[in-house]
Amino acid sequence: MFQVEIIEKCKQNNRKAQLQLYNQYCDGMYIVAKRFLKDSAEAEDVVQEAFIKAFTKLHQYKAEVTFGAWLKRIVVNKSIDVLKAKKQRFVDLEEVQLKTVDTDSQETWMVDDSLTLEDVKEAISALPDKYQYVVMLYLIEGYDHQEISEILNISEVASRTQLSRGKVKLQDLLKSKKNGTRY
Repeated sequence: MFQVEIIEKCKQNNRKAQLQLYNQYCDGMYIVAKRFLKDSAEAEDVVQEAFIKAFTKLHQYKAEVTFGAWLKRIVVNKSIDVLKAKKQRFVDLEEVQLKTVDTDSQETWMVDDSLTLEDVKEAISALPDKYQYVVMLYLIEGYDHQEISEILNISEVASRTQLSRGKVKLQDLLKSKKNGTRY
């Protein structure tokens, strides 16, 4: 069955179609939630809540983006809501104090071959929250600054600046890890 047909059946409350859609996306959405929430149970809860919201709001899905991208946005927002509820607050920055930092479009983001994926994940999780979320949304989830600004309720300028500063801090963490000074 084509995705469009499955979604149409889901809109009509067809439980088999909903289960099919759930099975197709649950693992990927769990991985997305787990990147934000370190606790497996919380990530599972977020995925369940995201699917419930998606199925109840499916009439709002206009197919302007893929269903997976639409659902991922719900999962990211729910994950951030959980973090906010845990009192992990984002640091608000005054726009007047920020300067836009544009990186060279030719810039490549290479990591030393001796570093593992686990090293990179640890370094990202060691970033301050205000940088960590922007870095994750931009580098891992692939959101642009406009989308990040909407998700985190910050300006695009703040998103660009926090990403730039977060990348510098991440590179420093990875360099010190490589040189053996971190642990």
